[in-house]
Amino acid sequence: MRKTFTAATLGLLMAGASVVATGSANSHGYTESPVSRQKLCATGAVSGCGNIQWEPQSVEGYKGFPSAGPADGTICSGGNGQFSQLDDPRNGAWPATSVSSGQSQNFTWRFTARHATSDFKYYITKQGWNPNQKLTRAALESQPFLTVPYGGKQPPSTLSHSGNLPSRSGKHVILAVWTVADTPNAFYACSDVKF
Repeated sequence: MRKTFTAATLGLLMAGASVVATGSANSHGYTESPVSRQKLCATGAVSGCGNIQWEPQSVEGYKGFPSAGPADGTICSGGNGQFSQLDDPRNGAWPATSVSSGQSQNFTWRFTARHATSDFKYYITKQGWNPNQKLTRAALESQPFLTVPYGGKQPPSTLSHSGNLPSRSGKHVILAVWTVADTPNAFYACSDVKF
């Protein structure tokens, strides 16, 4: 019994050290509206999510998307292998927020660490993309449909802004990218929507 306790304690200490070493203990932010895959996992609306259910704010990867940043097929996880469940298309079965083509949409972020911010960008999948495949740059429009400059300021604990959605029909993914001004990273959030 003592041996099991010691092994469990050592495991917890190593996990804690890993979190401190990677900086994810201070991490960081995710979209609440339209609801992101990581929020769906955190609330239990979707099961089988792995570690992201406890760290919805930690989908952090290199910035510079689309010319840099996470590799194709790992975009929704920010290229972070421990959150790879977010990249799984689940045969197109992620719950989707109902939205209207061409209409104004609110985008709401929740921050657990408020970094100096360059901007927020929103990309959407092309008409005719395949929802049964992992997200790639080729599946997304090359330019964001909405860019919100933030001038290096720190956002409040929640932030909303709005913009008009492109004309679409059917199921799509909106990729939200929060670019941090004073680190080499950005935060990524995929939201499934249905027009």
